[in-house]
Formats: sequence, C-alpha cells, structure tokens
Amino acid sequence: MDPVTADRAPAPTANAEPAPTEAGTAGAAATTAAPTSGSAPTTPELRRCFGGDDPVYSAYHDTEWGVELHGDQEIFERISLEIFAAGLAWLTVLRKRDAFREALAGFDPAAVARFDEADVERLMNNAGIIRNRSKIEATIHNAQVLTAWQAEGGSLDRLVWSHRPFSHPAPVTPADIPSGIPESSALTAALKKVGFKWVGPTVAYSTMQAVGVVDDHPLTCPRHTAR
Repeated sequence: MDPVTADRAPAPTANAEPAPTEAGTAGAAATTAAPTSGSAPTTPELRRCFGGDDPVYSAYHDTEWGVELHGDQEIFERISLEIFAAGLAWLTVLRKRDAFREALAGFDPAAVARFDEADVERLMNNAGIIRNRSKIEATIHNAQVLTAWQAEGGSLDRLVWSHRPFSHPAPVTPADIPSGIPESSALTAALKKVGFKWVGPTVAYSTMQAVGVVDDHPLTCPRHTAR
C-alpha cells in the first residue's frame, strides 16, 4: 500500500484492486509560500510525507519505505502485507506485523506453502492478525505457487526488480505521488502469470514503493533530501 495515498483518500477495494487504506495521520504536504514583490522565494518546509508523530508509522517512513530490499522471502512478506492491507489503513497492518510474522512462520514461503485447512482455521481465530479468509487463503496459495516456481528457477526478487522504471522523477509534494505507473501494471500481469492471487495494480505499485523499486519520497520530504 502507498501509505501516502492511503492516508489522503478512501481505500480502494481489494482485487478491484488491492491495496491500502483509510484515513490516517499522514504528514501534510509542505507548501512554498508565494514571494511578495521584491522578496526572495521562501524555501519549502520539509515534512515527512506520511507518518506524522506516530512512532511506528514514522519509523517505517524513516527506515523502510523506499529503501532497497531484496530476497524472495522478504519481498513475499511485503506483497502479503500489502494484500492484507487492502481496504484498511496501512498503520493497522504495521501494528500487526509482528503478529503476522509469528502466525505465518516469518513469511517463509516453504513453510507457509505447507499450511492446510487447520492452519486456515487457526489463523481465522488469531485476533492478532487481520482475519480475512480470502486474504489468508491467497497468501497460502501464493506461497505454494512461489515455492513451485522457485523449484523451476524462478525468483520473486528478480521478477519484481525487473520492473524498475528507467526513469522515475521525484514527486514534488505528497499530492503528486502516483497511484501507479505502466511498470506496476506490467508487474501485476507478470505476477498473475506466475499464478499469484490478490495482486492487482495497487498492490503491485505499493510493493514497488515499499521495497525501493521506485522512490516516491517527494521533494518536500526529508527522506528525499537524505538520499
């Protein structure tokens, strides 16, 4: 999920498409004051593009979102969490991430692929996670598809990173962050071709943002200037 979009607009539907969100506490866009006649332009104030003062949210913004991440298991976790976040505030998922990791074997695809109906019921009774049967079953299915594909030489890491755009200009303010790009639509098609479920364009683009395939920290965000 794009936490910025998630915090400024109603949540889109899952596969119609999947992804984030409900209103949360996002950092407001910094604005440039119009100079008065004869005065020098005012430098925009730098603010987090999301995260505000919430310690969990701001830590995610400062240390994870847009930071390059590799590894099939690591990216499987991010895609799975984006799926669970569809229609919800991203902060809800962040606060439940440790519980998800415990319930889903650390998002080890091989372990999750062995889950059966008893595990589905166990997860449905776990109040620490988001108890959505369709999303739980999709996560198990995706793990099964991924492990079978890995046995044939496939790599989720390579697939996701192969959709990195040649050029991706930085947004000026949070309001300018896109909800998708042509490469995210192509990634959706590629994931579905492998057999993944619940991976519409929003989940695909949110994953690209989360793992650093694109860097959508805007010019008014201190994380952009720190890079």
